[in-house]
Amino acid sequence: MKLKIGLDIGGTKCAISTGECEDGAIKILSREEFPTAGLSWLQVLDEFARRIEKLADNGHATCDDRHAVAAIGISCGGPLDSKRGVIMSPPNLPGWDDVPVVDFFKERFGVPVSVQNDANACALAEYLYGSGRGVNNLVFMTFGTGLGAGIIIDGKLYSGANDNAGEIGHIRLAPTGPVGYNKAGSAEGFCSGAGIARLAKIRKGLDITAKELFARVRAGDPDCTEVFRESAERLATILAFTIDILNPDVIALGGVFMRNADLFMPIVDPILEREALPLARKACWIVPAELGENIGDYAALAVAGC
Repeated sequence: MKLKIGLDIGGTKCAISTGECEDGAIKILSREEFPTAGLSWLQVLDEFARRIEKLADNGHATCDDRHAVAAIGISCGGPLDSKRGVIMSPPNLPGWDDVPVVDFFKERFGVPVSVQNDANACALAEYLYGSGRGVNNLVFMTFGTGLGAGIIIDGKLYSGANDNAGEIGHIRLAPTGPVGYNKAGSAEGFCSGAGIARLAKIRKGLDITAKELFARVRAGDPDCTEVFRESAERLATILAFTIDILNPDVIALGGVFMRNADLFMPIVDPILEREALPLARKACWIVPAELGENIGDYAALAVAGC
């Protein structure tokens, strides 16, 4: 059996998945993960290769049978160059400077290999197999450790002149505020898991995680609710910008929003009604990512052409 392989590279852990696609749906056949911390980029890629060979062997092909693997897709935080297949010093992967990740696996397995930044990969997966099925224009926002966006326009992934399209986390929303994307008051500072934790510290002196903050919001804590409301209002601003500029059919959000959409939307909706162009707002659905917590696995497999 020929395997489609998805590799999800993260600063804390990496995951390797196999999958198949039928009738517009994606099915994960297997999944493994291992820690990234303490490993060089070459050690990480070697570990991936070892596991790919093992998966191919379990699929009743010898490790030397290159046809056991059909294609490999890689999802990784940027910056990177998808055309050259090079990872270029992501902040969560110190030492990964101009890593030729595509060539490494092409030489090892002799199959098609592609890489995309994680937001683009997630947008592709959500467009093909999640909330974007049946539409032409979708934006996916990560809203996890950071805030980035992947953009599908007229059914095609849009990455810009040099793979920097969709870096909405870098937009400054206020002259001061929590730091995200190395910029105080940035969208990522207000609208990411790490940013919300910093916002709680700045505004209320609270030393808590975003997960803890939302638990307290649901319990009625007034200080945490005030911090959350500020984040939600800033998110509404970013969503209004996105609706007005790109006029998408769907904006799907992962991470923090996906887990707390019921809290966000009552605050976000009235602001969008006021700030976004009415016709563009009417055409756009804002939804939690349909592929859920495993979207990173689906994303890497989508890059493999699954």
